[in-house]
Order: sequence, then C-alpha cells, then structure tokens
Amino acid sequence: MAEAADFPGMAPSPARRWLRRTGALLAGAPLLAGLLQLPASSAHAAERTSAKEASDTGTVAVAVDSLSPSVPTEGDTLTVSGTVTNKGKQTVTDAHVDLRLGSALATRSAIDSVARRPADVSASAGSEVGDKYVAKFAELSPGVPQQFSISVPVDELDLGAGGVYPLGVSLWGETSAKSWEQMLGIQRTFLPWQPDEADTKTRTTVLWPLLSDVHMTAETRSNERQTPVFLNDDLAAEISPGGRLDQLLSLGKTLDVTWVIDPDLLASVSAMTERYDVLAGDTTTAGKHQAVADRWLAELQQAVQGKQVVALPYADPDLASLAHNGTSVTGSLSQLKAATDVAADTVETVLHVTPSTDFAWPVEGAVDPSIVKVATSAGADKVIARSDSLAEDGDLSYTPTSARPIGGGTTAVVADSRLSQTFRGDLTTASAATLAVQEFLAQSLALNLQTDKQRSIVVAPPRMPTASQARAMAEAVTALQGGTWSQAQQLTAAAAAKPDPGATTRVPARSAYPSSLARRELPRSAFVDIATTQDRLDNFKVILTDESRVVTPFGRAVNREMSTSWRGRATAASTFRQAVQTYLSTLADQVKLIDKSELKLSGRSATIPVTVQNNLVQGVDHLVLRLTSTNPTRLEIGGEAYDEQPIAVSGGHSTTVKFTTSANANGQAAVVAQLYTEDGRAYGAPVTFDVKVTEITATVMLVIGGGVLLLVLAGFRMYTQRKRAAARRAEDDGPDEADPAAEAALTGQHGENRPADASDARAGAGNPVQPSDGTPDTAAESTDPSGTGERVDR
Repeated sequence: MAEAADFPGMAPSPARRWLRRTGALLAGAPLLAGLLQLPASSAHAAERTSAKEASDTGTVAVAVDSLSPSVPTEGDTLTVSGTVTNKGKQTVTDAHVDLRLGSALATRSAIDSVARRPADVSASAGSEVGDKYVAKFAELSPGVPQQFSISVPVDELDLGAGGVYPLGVSLWGETSAKSWEQMLGIQRTFLPWQPDEADTKTRTTVLWPLLSDVHMTAETRSNERQTPVFLNDDLAAEISPGGRLDQLLSLGKTLDVTWVIDPDLLASVSAMTERYDVLAGDTTTAGKHQAVADRWLAELQQAVQGKQVVALPYADPDLASLAHNGTSVTGSLSQLKAATDVAADTVETVLHVTPSTDFAWPVEGAVDPSIVKVATSAGADKVIARSDSLAEDGDLSYTPTSARPIGGGTTAVVADSRLSQTFRGDLTTASAATLAVQEFLAQSLALNLQTDKQRSIVVAPPRMPTASQARAMAEAVTALQGGTWSQAQQLTAAAAAKPDPGATTRVPARSAYPSSLARRELPRSAFVDIATTQDRLDNFKVILTDESRVVTPFGRAVNREMSTSWRGRATAASTFRQAVQTYLSTLADQVKLIDKSELKLSGRSATIPVTVQNNLVQGVDHLVLRLTSTNPTRLEIGGEAYDEQPIAVSGGHSTTVKFTTSANANGQAAVVAQLYTEDGRAYGAPVTFDVKVTEITATVMLVIGGGVLLLVLAGFRMYTQRKRAAARRAEDDGPDEADPAAEAALTGQHGENRPADASDARAGAGNPVQPSDGTPDTAAESTDPSGTGERVDR
C-alpha cells in the first residue's frame, strides 16, 4: 500500500521504507522505459500528462462529521464517522478510508499550520493506524456521498505522553486514469491527549454573549402602559424553541460560563410579555408571542442564578465608532454615560441579579488609545481586548495571563485570539463544527503544556454567534470543562489575576486599527443625527407635565442608534435614526398655535385672541406665548412692541389667550405669535398674520354727529308744520265741527300708541298752539370714539 509522507518527527519503520522504495521502483520502471523510447519532441506531452495527473489528486472530499470522544482517555474507544464524496468525473474503485496519526505538535503555531491546510493531499498525512481499522468501498460513483465509521481502541494508537496529535482521515483508491492505489482525499483534525490530571490547570473564562439586533422603535401608544412598537417580529423567532437565542440559553445554562448581556435585549423581551405592536408597512399589527417571551425570560432567570452576569451599556454601543467618529460631536459621550447608568437597573429589574458593569467590550477586542479613553469615560475600568490587537512584543515563550495594566487604573483583559476565533465562519455542517471543536481543544491543551506557571485565559467568542456556532461552542466548552487540564473561572477573577511581568501593556496606535473594522464603523453623520434628536428631545420634555412618558422611550431609542449591531448596515441604521427624529417631531407638533387669518381693527384699542392647541394625552406647561408687532409705531401690543403670557393646556384641549392692542395710525401691521419654553428657546413654528387698522378720528365723528342733528331738526320742523296746519283748519270749522282727522292729527293717535308731549296737552285743553311756542328738547348722539375692550376675533 502506497503511503504519503509522514509528519515531521514521525520516522517510518524500516519495513515500510523498504516497501515504499520497492513499490516506487516497480511502478516507475515501465514509465522510465517508455520515456527513454520517446523522441525529444514528446517531452512537452509528458509534462502535460504529469500536470493532469497532479490535478486529479484530491478529487474525493472527506468530511469528518464526528469524533468521539473529543478528548479520549485510557480505555476509551475512538470513533471517527463521516462521509466521502467523489467530486471527480471518474469512478473510484477499490477504495478505503483509514486513520493516520502524526507526531505530537510542539507549538501552537504548528497547530495553526495544520489547520490552514486540512484537505491538502500533498502535505504530510502521518502513519497509518492499522490495516484493520479501515472502511472499505467497492467503488465511489461521482457525486454520490457515502458514509463511513471507524472505531479504534485508544490503546492501539500508542499516543504516549500528553500532547496534541494530528489525526488524518484519508481516502485511498484507484481510477481508470490512475490504476494504482493513491490518496485521493484527506481531512485533518486534532486529537488532544492528556491521560492524567495536569499538574497546573489553566484557569479558563468563557464569555457567553446574549446580544441581538435592535428590535424596538421609539414609538409607544398613548395608553397608560405605553404599548411599545417593534420594528419586526424577528426577536420572537430568536427566542422561540430552536431559535438562536433560545439555543444559546439552553446550551449556556449547562455550562460554567460568564454571561455577557445587552440590557436592551432584556427590556425588549420583557416588553413582549405584555401587549406589543409590530410595524407592518404603514400600519401595525398586534404581537402574539407573549407566552414565548415569558418562557424565555423565566428560563434565563433560572440559568443566571449563581453565575456571573456582565451587563454591557444599554444597546451595546459601538465604542470604536464613538471614539473615532463621535467624540467631536457635542454630547456623544453623554449618551454612553446614560447607556451605562441604565444598564444595571435594567438587568436587576428583569433578571433579579446584580450584574458587573465595569467591563467594556470593543468590537473584535480591537483597541487603540482613543477607544480605551472612550470605553473608560463612562465608568468602566476594564476593557476586554484580544491578543491579536494587544500583541506580544517581548520574548515570552508562553501565552501570558489575560490581565494587563495599561495605565490610568485601567486593566485590559486580553482574550486569546486563537481560542476566541475558532468558532467564526459557517459551522452549519457537522464536519466544520467537528473541526472547530477539535482545534479549540487542541489549542487549549497546547497552551496549558507551554509552562507550569498558573495562568488565567479568557475566551471571547463571536459577539452574536449563530445557532450552529453556539452548538459547536457548547460542545467544546463541555469537553474542556470535563477535561484534565482546565478549570472554569469567572471574568472578574480573570481581571483580578496577577499579570505576567513580561506581558505587553502597550496599547497599539490608532494607525494599527484594522481597516476592515474601520470601514464598518458608524460615520460622524450618525452622531450628528443623535445630537439633533437629543436637542429636540430636551426642548420638548421641558413643557410636559409627565416627561417620563417621552424621555424614557426616546432616551433608549437614542442608545439604540449607537448600537454595535448597525455595523455594516449603514442604510438600515440611517433609516432607524430618521424614524426616531420623525416620530419625535410628530409628537412635538401636537402642541401648536392655530393659524390666523387677517384681522381688522376699528378703534383706538382692541383685543387679539390667539389659540394654543394640545393634542397630546398629557398636559403641557412651562410655555410662554409671545405676540410681537413688527410695526409698533402703528400697532402696539400691551403698550410695547410685544407682550407675553404663560401657557398651560390640559391634554386633548386648547386654550385661547387675549392680547390688548393699541392703534396709533391707520394701515397694516404684521403680527407674529411664537411659543417659547421658560428658558427662552423657541418652541414650534411661529404664526404670522396681518392686522389692518382703520381708526375713526374725532373730525369724522363730528361730521356724522352733525348729519344726525340735521335729520332730527328736519323731522321736528315737519312735525310742527303739520300741527299748525291742523290748528288753522280747526279754527276755521269751529270746535263743534272739527274734522276727526285733524283732531287725530292734533292728538297724535292715527292708530299709533305713544305718550302725548306738552304741546298735545295744551291743544287738548283748548289752547291753540302758537307759532311763538318753544320747541321740545332732543339730546344729540355722542361723538366720542368707540370705547376700549372691543373684541376682535379672526
């Protein structure tokens, strides 16, 4: 049987070397003879044939779907199962899968080297474990996967001392083009071997993150409970049975890990336990997953009892984006402080445990001086970094303990990059997950074997692991905590561990920050939007009688605008920020002035009414309404250019206030009504309208009064003339033959019921009216201007 090259340090036996050399000679003799007979012009054809043969190697994909146990001990039976798939065009015949073991790998770098080339058939494969530990196939048809399973007693492996052994699972066979046995595919993995308890165990801290995307909007309903509105119902899918967060919870509660939790996630799930609405286009629908949220929270409350819980600032703000793009925008650091202050209360309220809030976790553990400064500005004194960022530059021959003092009373808790990044990528296939688990265990054991010095190591996995990544992580941590070289430790203990004197404490410069991470940061414009929203919120809340109904939901929404989860989703992040601003403006606009049309004032003074409307469910106060004349020489308000009055309006009501005006001249004057907060900031849009002054002067009043007097005198003259004419007719006819009509005229009856005046009485007594009699008094109408207090409505 042909055999590939061994791993360095693994010497084949003399019998194997003799068989390999003999086989090579026998196989090469016919080929050599044929080459000698070829003319020189055929040399290029031979080279093409050789290249084609080389390209055919590795045509069978070998997948190791399970390796059990992951960490074998003496007396165990190692079982390797998986599939082989012929990806070539020719059928593979006389095929078999075998196991190959190499020499123990001395360094962590050696493990890296093997892990980078897991399926390379040209690299060393190791020695065959034994002919009887194989899986045979008569043939492998193209594209048809076939399963295998090989079990071998660990005692048969001759592993020897503890260490990390490379394990190759290789497929051998023949094709019609290459009718000799050859290796057509291989999958390499690792076999950690530590049969006895280690003299010094590595204290290992594994972070178990419970974080998610942003799900809640700033919008709440106007009912007493303020029913929240969600962007979508994706969170329900994550916490439902089988969902990503549900699996993280189910897996994590069986492990000794440190829970790292975003308080916004807890607040969102807690809100789902009661009535909540979900955006559906331009409308909303009622959420229906209250029972799911109740169950998930109840399980989480039980899972974290007695475990350490680290609370990140609310909504997991992007510290690197803030440090690089946000510090130049006023108020950005205050948002981080607010997110930190509310974190502990949220976790305590929902989970009934007291969390640690003095840890900051930048994205990917990448740090520079500005990130450290921002991270500690809100009160954290421990920064979770990673060893590929805070890289060692000394001569240490081993991986140092995680805690590093970096100045200013700040401790960098440096997670091991190899262990932390093992579970990145697509682990949905069983083979990928198995390789990740074995590599993680191999690196952990190799780290422990570096020195007898006691060390504390931290593992910081992906921030939001997928369900498949979570399963692989749980499998690896379960094996690690059941192994013989590691013991679990909480994060606070790791941070308090005595640092290695030779470990680096120098934070890399800003220029060393990875460009791949910088490209995904929130831009400066995002922090400008956040500052604008906060400024509008500050202006709005001061007029409210119950500002908590607005400050709390919008404050948390502003925290969400800074979330790390927006990285790489610039459009979605911008849409969210604009939606928060729009909704805030919609609420603020519910308190407004009613528009007015042109007014006409006739008279020296009048009142102008202005109406303030409040369509909010709560009352507003601490407002001032100012009415200003743009032409005070023509129209004064309150005796000045402007006048102010305090405003308080109950929820769902409006109020009208009146301003006294004085006209000094005829013409048109523009008037501006504007609401102000008590600190002098304009609130809402102004209302501008025109006032047309048409004052009535004293001369005009005299003219009108004279005209009225002339009309009265003319009427009186007509009346006296009629009386005289009637008297003369009565005198000519005598008293006994008086005309009844004339008498009626004299007495003023004629069907009109009115009291008689003095002349009527004398006539009735037989005293005729003489032309020399005096005329009755009649009062003239007043010529004064209209009085003040005239009401003028629009």
